[in-house]
Amino acid sequence: MPQGSVLFGRANPAKQADGLAAFLEELKSYLSSDQAELFERAYRFSESAHQGQLRLSGEDYIQHPLQVARILAGLHVDAETLVAAILHDVIEDTPVTRVEIETRFGAEVAHLVDGVSKLTQISFPTYAETQAENFRKMLLAMVDDIRVILIKLADRLHNMRTLGSMPDAKRRSIAAETLEIYAPIAHRLGMNTWRLELEDLGFPKSLSAPIPCFCDASTGKEASPPGVDPAHRRGAEARVADRRYRCADQGT
Repeated sequence: MPQGSVLFGRANPAKQADGLAAFLEELKSYLSSDQAELFERAYRFSESAHQGQLRLSGEDYIQHPLQVARILAGLHVDAETLVAAILHDVIEDTPVTRVEIETRFGAEVAHLVDGVSKLTQISFPTYAETQAENFRKMLLAMVDDIRVILIKLADRLHNMRTLGSMPDAKRRSIAAETLEIYAPIAHRLGMNTWRLELEDLGFPKSLSAPIPCFCDASTGKEASPPGVDPAHRRGAEARVADRRYRCADQGT
């Protein structure tokens, strides 16, 4: 499950159909027709499994896994990764089982979906710098297929893009987890574009809240939050300030 509880309500079939059709056209630019058809079949299955569920923003829940798949498609990942992405929440949020996924979409996809579900169930009780590093190592050690981490990072990236619907306390907690766990993992994997966006979205300043002051106990001087490279922090602050300046200048 993403960052908050799943709501229930009525879906918007027209919006869903438009979103899927556009994405399928994108996929056909690098996937075969059979692979695009496999993804569409997985989408229909996920859509049915999540029927009646809404995100806290009020949008149909299926839009979240669809956007996760879109993010991954930007890397031209394989069809199995995209299918796992569109199914990544069904084990946790619906009655669908791993066995059913394996029966319908194969053992490889089932393994990826199950791997993402296991990562989602992990909670991080503290973000102390030494512990954050241990958590990052634990997450990487838990997976035997890097595609599981890619799906989880894409999942977190989309959640961060839509974090505005969360209560302030929850939003700040998720932002801290993103900065100290997920952004460093993206950096370690060489995914600089994702890392930069996670940092930009993760700093509380980018979420209309002040950046907390962290002090180094040994020097008494201001320091970056635990687990965050000071250079990365300064870069994120500069990008956020520039974005806000341009928005203000344009009256948006």
